[in-house]
Amino acid sequence: MVSAGRFRGLVLFALQTALFSGLMTSLVLAQNKDEHPLVPVLKIAEAGLKNIDANVVDYSATLIKRERVKGRLTSNQYLYVKVRHKPFSVYTVFLGPEEFKGREVIYVEGQNGGKLLAHEGRGWKARIGMVALKPESPLAMEGQRYPITMMGMRTLTQRLMEVGQQDLRFDEVEVKSHEGVKINGRHCSCVEAIHPVPRKHFRYHLARIFIDDELQMPVRFEAYLWPLKKDGKPVLVEQYTYVNIKLNNGFTDRDFDPQNEKYKFAKKRHAAAR
Repeated sequence: MVSAGRFRGLVLFALQTALFSGLMTSLVLAQNKDEHPLVPVLKIAEAGLKNIDANVVDYSATLIKRERVKGRLTSNQYLYVKVRHKPFSVYTVFLGPEEFKGREVIYVEGQNGGKLLAHEGRGWKARIGMVALKPESPLAMEGQRYPITMMGMRTLTQRLMEVGQQDLRFDEVEVKSHEGVKINGRHCSCVEAIHPVPRKHFRYHLARIFIDDELQMPVRFEAYLWPLKKDGKPVLVEQYTYVNIKLNNGFTDRDFDPQNEKYKFAKKRHAAAR
C-alpha cells in the first residue's frame, strides 16, 4: 500500500513530468508562431529552476568537464562534487587526470572571509598545505574557465536563462529539440540553440542543454564557437556533464568542513590568504 505522503509525491512528480512534456511540445510548435524561438526554452529553464528550488536541498555527483582556457582545450577532468543550496556550499575532489588527482576544494558562502579553501593532491604544491584564496583570484582560476562560485546545476540553469534573456533582443537563432537522448544510460531531452552567423552580441554559435527526463534537471551543457574555416567543425568551448547524481543526501556543515576526517586537507601548514 502506498502512503498518503508517497502518493502525493507521485502525483506531484506526474504533474511536473506532464508540464515538462508540454513545454517540450510547445518548443516544437513555437517554430510556427510569431513568438521568439527562445521563449519556450526560457520557460523550460524556468520550470527546471523552480523544480530545483522546490525539491532539491543538496546533491552529490561526478562532474566531467572540458573547457577551453586561454585558447587551449583541456582534456576531460573528473570531479566528485557535493553541493548544498542553502547556504551555497561546494566540496570537490579531483578524481583525474593524474596531475590534478587528490586536489580538494571547499567553498561556503558567507564563511572563511568569502574565500575558498584548497590543497593539492600531489607534487611540490601538495607540500604547501591548505591555502585560502579569493574564488576569482588568478591562482584559484588557474586552468579553470569559471570560479567555484558558479559550480552546480542550479547555477548552470540561471546562467542559461541570463544568456537566453540577452539573446531575446536579437533574431538569427534556430532552436531544435531532440527527445530520447541518453546521457550515462539515462533518458534525456536535448534543446539546442544555433546562431548561424557570427555576431559580436552572440556568445556561442551552438549551445546544447540536456535535461534528465526523470530529475528534470540539466545534466549536460556544451557550447561551441563558429568553425574556423568554411565547412569546418564548430569549436568546442566548454562541456559539463553530471553523472551518478544523488539528490537530498542530508548534507550538514561537516560535509563542507576541511576538518572532516574523510578529507585530506593538510593541517600542518596554512599558507597566507591571497
